[in-house]
Amino acid sequence: MSDRRGYYTTDEVRAAEAELFTRVPAGMPMRRAAYGLATVVAAELRSRTGGVAGRVVGLLVGSGDNGGDALWAGSMLARRGVAVTAVLLNPERAHRDGLAALRKSGGRVVERLGAVDLVIDGIVGISGRGPLRPGAAEMVAALDVPIVAADLPSGVDPDTGAIGGPAVRAAVTVAFGAYKPVHALAAAQCGRIVLVPIGLRLPEPGFAQLDPADVGAGWPVPAATDDKYTQGVVGVCAGSSTYPGAGVLSTGAAVSATSGMVRYAGDDTEVLAKFPEVIASATIGETGRVQAWVFGPGAGTDAAARQRLAEILATELPVVVDADGLTLLAAEPELVRGRTAPTVLTPHAGEFARLTGTTLGPDRVAAVRALAEDWQLTVLLKGRATLIAAPGEPTLVSDAGGSWAATAGSGDVLSGILGALLAAGRPPAWSAAAAARVHALAADLAAHAGRPVGAPISATPLLGHIRAAVRVLRELAGE
Repeated sequence: MSDRRGYYTTDEVRAAEAELFTRVPAGMPMRRAAYGLATVVAAELRSRTGGVAGRVVGLLVGSGDNGGDALWAGSMLARRGVAVTAVLLNPERAHRDGLAALRKSGGRVVERLGAVDLVIDGIVGISGRGPLRPGAAEMVAALDVPIVAADLPSGVDPDTGAIGGPAVRAAVTVAFGAYKPVHALAAAQCGRIVLVPIGLRLPEPGFAQLDPADVGAGWPVPAATDDKYTQGVVGVCAGSSTYPGAGVLSTGAAVSATSGMVRYAGDDTEVLAKFPEVIASATIGETGRVQAWVFGPGAGTDAAARQRLAEILATELPVVVDADGLTLLAAEPELVRGRTAPTVLTPHAGEFARLTGTTLGPDRVAAVRALAEDWQLTVLLKGRATLIAAPGEPTLVSDAGGSWAATAGSGDVLSGILGALLAAGRPPAWSAAAAARVHALAADLAAHAGRPVGAPISATPLLGHIRAAVRVLRELAGE
């Protein structure tokens, strides 16, 4: 999986660390981590203040190994002329060797941090659970300087990214040895993430993110022998006279994402007005040959809509079900259970709750995996960190890097992009993750429109930037 960034759970990291300790001298992994942390902090000081020597760095030190990492890093910074002060949140259990190294290098232990240029968060590590304790929470809340987190922001769950109370919000997080799920699931809390290798031997990940260049390399574009039919023909059944915008957005996204052909089944007359290249018909049966279907956005939930969905699901073609289609499936899951052709459901949190009958808890990864296994299909759970689970495959995540796509109609656009990839013959989970990546990038491009400061967008400009997003990713791949 060289084309994917793997994220490793606490148990997986602990197992890799145990194996590492059999190969290297005691204390070496912590020194490697601390050196990497100190290097990142020094670079951050230079970028923010113009220098390292003479700057002031504070340490918030807990009782675990992350506290030791912070203390050792503080000692290395002190030897470079940084004034380092440390608050020991649990003095009796502070890392002994790290504390000795800090004091030897000239660092000081204090009751409270004074004026500092930057703070290192070494409060808790991957063994920590739950929010910050009151004393630590008070100190963190009082800070108005950048925080560099050691391995993960304290107070954020390492495996689920859940935040149940006060937690650190870091400007930079220095991941030791491996990325953890928190780095994808709570990326906004982590800030910029820097990986410091410490020598871990890691297994193939069960949770991963596609590399953007891989998305660009795998995106379907016409080959020398292709024609409009061989590139994949998408069928879209979305929108209605009641909800015409949904049909326009979903069909338009399919048009923008493929060089092949898009067929539309329905009575939304706005689709042809906006996209004359689309081949339209009134019914599913009259649509003609397609390689994949998109059903749901604005399609309605009445008996006629239910019949259209049943007709599409009765085919042997890949199908994307979104929006109103999910509402129909929540009421009648047997329509899709047992289907052998590729099927992708694209719920947001509320739709997910209707499908499963339970509200999403803090462990979104476990929840999406459970639905995918139970219904034996692919599930794309929307969010800033969009999750994609398919039976027997690694779970994928696509961190949007922002929330520009959080706007009405955005999901309609995503369904059309995804349908185009399925029609081109791409695997369901890859297609879902790739569609999410292009969708997020298109939203970011639309929000910024060539300017460094973004502005709110609607789904229409998002739709208009799909081709630009694909081009950016293909350029990353060297295509």
